[in-house]
Amino acid sequence: MATTTIFRLDRKDKATLKRWLRSTTLTNGLGTRARILIALDQGDSPTEIAAALSVTRRTVYKWKDRYLNEGIDALNDLDRTGRPSKINDETVKKVLSLSKDYVPEESTHWSVRLMAEHAGISTWQVRQIWKAFDIKPHLTKTFKISNDPDFAEKVVDIVGLYMNPPTNAVVLSLDEKTQIQALDRTQPGLPLNEGHVGSHTHDYKRHGTAALYAAFNIATGKVIGQVTKRCRSKEFLSFLRKVNRSVPKDKDLHIILDNLSAHKTKEIKAWLEGNPRVHFHFTPTSSSWINAVEGWFSQLERRALYRGVFTSVAELKAELERFVKMHNDVLAKPFVWTKPAKKILAAVERAKKVLPN
Repeated sequence: MATTTIFRLDRKDKATLKRWLRSTTLTNGLGTRARILIALDQGDSPTEIAAALSVTRRTVYKWKDRYLNEGIDALNDLDRTGRPSKINDETVKKVLSLSKDYVPEESTHWSVRLMAEHAGISTWQVRQIWKAFDIKPHLTKTFKISNDPDFAEKVVDIVGLYMNPPTNAVVLSLDEKTQIQALDRTQPGLPLNEGHVGSHTHDYKRHGTAALYAAFNIATGKVIGQVTKRCRSKEFLSFLRKVNRSVPKDKDLHIILDNLSAHKTKEIKAWLEGNPRVHFHFTPTSSSWINAVEGWFSQLERRALYRGVFTSVAELKAELERFVKMHNDVLAKPFVWTKPAKKILAAVERAKKVLPN
């Protein structure tokens, strides 16, 4: 006559499982497995446990057998604290070679599943190798190395303004955000609620565009703004005059800006000659990242425009002006640049060496 083996948890394992169940960060999967084993230890049948925990009898037997064969570490079927799976040097070299030197036919980049299939190993092994060598095929960064012949001089100049601004002077980072659209959704959106994220229609109606000139004060983080219909030398000159009036007359004015043709017309040059306290500092070509006001424009996009609904250009203008005022009253803080020019130039040189000619 066959006898039924009585299931018993190891005393330390039982204490560990109970400690897991008291944790507020325990995953649902691990919690269910712990309850299965504790219930088995108490003498409950697999049928009773399956009904009580809303799982199948097969699941109960699966975790019972895994515990009996591999111990408590086997309950976590991802990163286990027990004996690790062996990954030999040949496998590591193969995965690294495929990752860096080949592109799969099935996709533009490697995924864990694709690499596991091509290398003939498990997905867990792929993850471990990529994690160890900090390889992330699913991520990509954009970059552009400037071909400006005066790149180094301009970087040193602008970074110097950020890190060691001249005395008795105001440093402003200036740019324009063009073609800001007054977009109205075709239907009202659904508001945020419990168990429901806010939503809006994917399509929209256009009601015209506006442009925003912004001058970002490095020392205070405050912004001088002006909304215009267009972005020509005429509008730029009007904004310069506003900026000039906003800065105390006893201070020099250093303005960082890009190489837009509207910034270099004969009218602008004539105005500069008549205002000797104003100094332009042009960023290198293809180097908008060095202009501090670009970070403020990103905030504007995220906080005021991305979810904004505007039925007219007038509404859009009012929101742009409101955001500038709110930023100056609530969010403004001094701009801090931490990377010295020599580190930037060294990084660019390293990039040039590894890029194909």
